[in-house]
Amino acid sequence: MANVLLVKYGEISLRKGNRAFFEHRLLDAIRENLRGMKDIRVTREQGRFLVEDTAGNLDIDAVLPRIRHIFGLAGFCRAVKTRERDIAALCDTAKEFFANHHAQALCGIGSERAQNPLRSASDIKSFRVRTKRSAKNYPLTSMEISAAIGEAVLDANPDWTVDLHTPEVTLWVEIRNDVYFYFESENGEGGLPYGSSGKGVLLLSGGFDSPVAGYLAARRGVEIVAAYCHSPPFVSERARDKVEDLTRQLAKYACRVKLLVIPFTDIQLFLKEQVSEVKLTIFLKRAMLHVASLVTVREGALALITGDSIGQVASQTIHSLAAMESAAQFPVLRPLAAMDKQSIIDISVKIGTHDISIRPYEDCCTVFVAKHPENKPNRLAIEKIEARFATELARLVSDAVENAEIVEILS
Repeated sequence: MANVLLVKYGEISLRKGNRAFFEHRLLDAIRENLRGMKDIRVTREQGRFLVEDTAGNLDIDAVLPRIRHIFGLAGFCRAVKTRERDIAALCDTAKEFFANHHAQALCGIGSERAQNPLRSASDIKSFRVRTKRSAKNYPLTSMEISAAIGEAVLDANPDWTVDLHTPEVTLWVEIRNDVYFYFESENGEGGLPYGSSGKGVLLLSGGFDSPVAGYLAARRGVEIVAAYCHSPPFVSERARDKVEDLTRQLAKYACRVKLLVIPFTDIQLFLKEQVSEVKLTIFLKRAMLHVASLVTVREGALALITGDSIGQVASQTIHSLAAMESAAQFPVLRPLAAMDKQSIIDISVKIGTHDISIRPYEDCCTVFVAKHPENKPNRLAIEKIEARFATELARLVSDAVENAEIVEILS
């Protein structure tokens, strides 16, 4: 009997013809994140992956933090694996597993464990056994296996009761080529394997919204290239450090993210001289989309990603979004479009970007902002104004992207 980790995936199991492609992307990601750990073997089984230590018991607490944030993984089960097939031996294994691992079943995993640190074996009042019998040549049915193991566990713990509907603890038994015992699984990030849906350019600032938008797009399999428009001396280098730290936090989920720090000062100063103050925000946002579109071409990406949330600020009304959209040469993905601010902040707390975003260093989006910016611009009128200086603006945009500093950030 050895401790192992069962790694489950979710929706990619429905992918049919290209399911193997997604499975191999996940398998490669797991192996890459566990690189350097001695004697670790990761194999693909039907509907899941198995992580084990060829030298004996797997140190699950060392392995799990390395792969917990991989997109596409739906759950993790701390299990024991045995080659025993005799039902009497399996009953003995189940009793030993309960005795050695009841703390996990009682206290949960992760945050739940922290909330219930004082529970003990005496707190168990009810349990049940569920069996999955993939090996159809096994002589007993799933119900017969569950009944035999449940009876053995109950004999060893006479103060407990069996509850088939709402038990405190469920012991799962899987009969495959080997036999596995485990309790409920810890949730993973879910989603699709990173990079399996193509590449997108994320317009990243130092606020709450854009990092969360990047996380949600990456969770759907989009490889992220982050573009940050930097405007010294109007913003400090601390603002840039803040964005790099946000990118580094995103890289914990995506393994690696390329960040382009784009000099934006000349573009801002140019637009300040060309348009009225109330319209400046719209033209700055359009310029950012021009910049991101050029980055998209150079990076071989397929879409832009922004943190726009409908109606949150003047530049995110439907009228403003329509006036900005035509500046983009590629589809604009807006993962936060229908979310309110609190929902966005809740996600930022979950993914670890919140405490970075609240640092008091403003980015270029706050430079030259009018006290009362126009919130219902006319798209055709905006395009007509921009046409007057489009050639010079295009030159400035090209120069900015050409002089971008590239920072490769790894998890």
